Amino acid sequence: MPGIYLLAILASAGGITALDARWRLAAWAAPGRTLAAVGIGTAFFLVWDAVGIATGIFVKGDSPLLLGIDVAPQLPIEEPFFLAFLCYLGLVAWAAALRVLQSRRSADTAPERRA
Repeated sequence: MPGIYLLAILASAGGITALDARWRLAAWAAPGRTLAAVGIGTAFFLVWDAVGIATGIFVKGDSPLLLGIDVAPQLPIEEPFFLAFLCYLGLVAWAAALRVLQSRRSADTAPERRA
C-alpha cells in the first residue's frame, strides 16, 4: 500500500509531539532552538545521504510502502521526513533523559524531612 511508510513516520512524529507537549521537553520548552536543531540535523543527514548515494553506498530499495516520489535520484520523499523525525526524537529523548537525571540528582541532594 503506497504511502504507509510516510503515514507511519507522521503518526510516530505525532506521538512524540504529544509527549513533548505534555512534558515540555523540546519544542514547547524552546521552539526556536528545537526548530534550529532539527533543521540543522536534517540538513546534515541529507548531505550524508547525498554523499552515500553519490558513492553508491546508499540505494533506494523497491518497496510497495513508498509513495514512489523521489526528491532526488535514489532519495525518496519519505527520507527527509524520516530524518527530521529522527532528529526530533533524539532531541526529545535527550531532554527527557536530562529531566530524569536532574530530578534524581535533586532528590538525592534534598535534605531529609523529619516528622
